[in-house]
Amino acid sequence: MKTIDELIDEGVAGKRVFVRADLNVPLDGTTITDDGRIRAVLPTVTKLADAGAKVVVASHLGRPKGAPDPQFSLAPAAKRLAELLDKGVAFATDTVGESARATVAGLADGQVALLENLRFNAGETSKDEAERGAFADRLAELADLYVGDGFGAVHRKHASVYDLPARLPHAAGYLIAAEVTVLKRLTEDVKRPYAVVLGGAKVSDKLGVIEHLLEKADRILIGGGMAYTFLKAQGHEVGGSLLQEDQVPAVQDYLERAKAKGVEFVLPVDVLAAHEFPDLKTKAPANPTVVAADAIPADQEGLDIGPRTRELYASKLADAATVFWNGPMGVFEHPDYAEGTRAVAQALVDSPAFTVVGGGDSAAAVRTLGFDESAFGHISTGGGASLEYLEGKTLPGLAALED
Repeated sequence: MKTIDELIDEGVAGKRVFVRADLNVPLDGTTITDDGRIRAVLPTVTKLADAGAKVVVASHLGRPKGAPDPQFSLAPAAKRLAELLDKGVAFATDTVGESARATVAGLADGQVALLENLRFNAGETSKDEAERGAFADRLAELADLYVGDGFGAVHRKHASVYDLPARLPHAAGYLIAAEVTVLKRLTEDVKRPYAVVLGGAKVSDKLGVIEHLLEKADRILIGGGMAYTFLKAQGHEVGGSLLQEDQVPAVQDYLERAKAKGVEFVLPVDVLAAHEFPDLKTKAPANPTVVAADAIPADQEGLDIGPRTRELYASKLADAATVFWNGPMGVFEHPDYAEGTRAVAQALVDSPAFTVVGGGDSAAAVRTLGFDESAFGHISTGGGASLEYLEGKTLPGLAALED
C-alpha cells in the first residue's frame, strides 16, 4: 500500500485530503477520559497540514442509530484535537450536508476540519452496498485524496473505511503503517518464547484468536471474566462468576488441543471474590476476599485474579521474547480489583520482550493505572482489529488501501 510520505511527495499542497481517523474516545458526558486515539492520529494530520493540505478529518464515535444523537457528538474531540495541534480546527455539524460542504470549502492550505460523527448517517454502516456506496460518493465530493489512519475501524466494511478509498487516490497514514508493522511481528518470524495474555469479559469474543494462537503461541495466560468459563471447563464450580455455559465444550476442546500441541494454558489459581459487583461510579470499598480458583463460594463471584496468580503470571512472562496482551484481568475500573491488571502491565514493563498491548480496555487500563506508554513496545489503538488480524482474517479497511 502507498505510504503517506509517497502521497506527500506527489504533492498535497492545496488539495483536500480526507483522513479517516479513529476518534472513538471514551466520554464522561462531554469530558474525554482517554485521548489516546486522538493523539495517535496527530503525526498524520500534522504532516499533511505542514505540507499545505486542506485536512478533512472524519471518524465515528459510539453506536448511534444512523441519525444525529448529541451524546455521540464529536464536538469534544474537535476541541481536544485543536488543543493537541495547537491550532484551530473547524467543526462541521453534519457529515455531508450544508455545514460539511461549507466548512471544507472555507479551509485554507494547512488548515484542519473535523466532520461530525460519520455514524449519524445510516449509509456509513449499512450492509446494503448501494446505500453505503451512495454515502461514500457524497463523502468523496469533499476531498481530492484519501488517507486511511483509523486502525480501530479497519475490520469494519463501512463506507468511509472500505468504499471511499476506491473512489479517491489513497494511502495509509502513519498509525496504520505502524500497526501493520507491529502485527506482522506477531505473526511472521515471531521471536520465542511467545506468550499471549487474554482477558476481558467473554470467551466468545476471543474464540477465533485462540484458535489461531494454538498454531502460534508457546503459552496462553487467561484472566478476566472469560477465565471462569475455562475454570468451568476444567470441572470447577465458579459460583456467581461470569460464565458462558454454552462455550464450555469449545473451551474443553481448546484445552485438549493445546495439550496435544504443547501449548501451555495458564489459568488463575486464586481470585478476588465478592458477593456483588462493585459500584464503579462511587468506587466505594468492595472488601473482596481471596479464594482458591477451584473453590469460589456459590454466593460469590470472581472479579480479579488473586495474588498468587499475579506472581504466577509474572513468572510466565519473565522469560518471554514476545508478548501480546488483550483484555484486563479484572474489573480494573475499581481500585479494589485493579491489581491483577496492574501486575500484568508491570510484568510487560519489566520484561525484555517485545511487548504489544492490544488496544481497547487494555490500552485504557495502561493509561488509567498510570503507566508510561513508552515502556511498552507498542500500544495498539484497535482491540477488535488487532484480534481479527491475528485470527488471519482479511480486514476490509486494509484491503481497500492496497494498490
